[in-house]
Amino acid sequence: MQSGRQLSTSIDATVPTAARMYDHYLGGKDNYAADRAACEELDKVVPSTRALALNNRRFLQRVVRTLAQEHGIRQFLDHGSGLPTQDNVHQVAQRVDPTTHVVYVDNDPMVLVHGRALLEEDKRTAVIHSDMRDSETIFSHPETQRLIDFSKPVAVLFNSVMHCIPDSETDGPSAVVRRVSERLVPGGFMVMCQLVSEDPEVRDFVTGFMDQATQGHWGRVREEKDVAGWFEGLDILEPGLVEVSTWRPDSEVAPRQLTQEWIEFGGVGRLR
Repeated sequence: MQSGRQLSTSIDATVPTAARMYDHYLGGKDNYAADRAACEELDKVVPSTRALALNNRRFLQRVVRTLAQEHGIRQFLDHGSGLPTQDNVHQVAQRVDPTTHVVYVDNDPMVLVHGRALLEEDKRTAVIHSDMRDSETIFSHPETQRLIDFSKPVAVLFNSVMHCIPDSETDGPSAVVRRVSERLVPGGFMVMCQLVSEDPEVRDFVTGFMDQATQGHWGRVREEKDVAGWFEGLDILEPGLVEVSTWRPDSEVAPRQLTQEWIEFGGVGRLR
């Protein structure tokens, strides 16, 4: 495992980032022309991406609410949290119990600036600047130590971020999942989903496009079987591993992912 990665503390408006592109798709204002241009190019091949981003955000909110209401989770560690938007993890969870603690992790300096401004008055929530692969840095960070008691169940979130991690035996998604889950007690949860496609042309195009657009800050679009491998040894909550708009929808008329050139695929696993 590598630790102490060199993180940029400056914001380069000319190079798109996944966090700012996601913000644009969600209708946010914390993005630049380069991010919007990258989204326009991406939409030419995968036009369902905006709907996918919105459905993914709703999935996150349903998962957090479910874990807080039905499983009593009061601690959340959100990897690759992205820019603050409406109904963030702490807001959803603290509606169930205002004493819930949340730690957000992101390597984008813009997330750090906006997140800390949002959370300045919330002493139960923090944002830390770290690469989500640096488990040692994240778990030993003073803010994590202040807010998270790892002797009690924790929900760890990797929501739509694994596709940003390249394959590697020591730093790839499987290695990160293993390192994190080993630090959690039974009754904790791993929430994981990422962009997948069963079409090799879509996988190759998007992976190449995003890698070039973000100047190497990208992993790859994977297949459903890759995601399923991360859940080995976990008890998967119903309805299993699915396209995320179908994970416990709030109603029968809730928005569904209608186009299938790529989907957000994953679920929720409980540690035994």
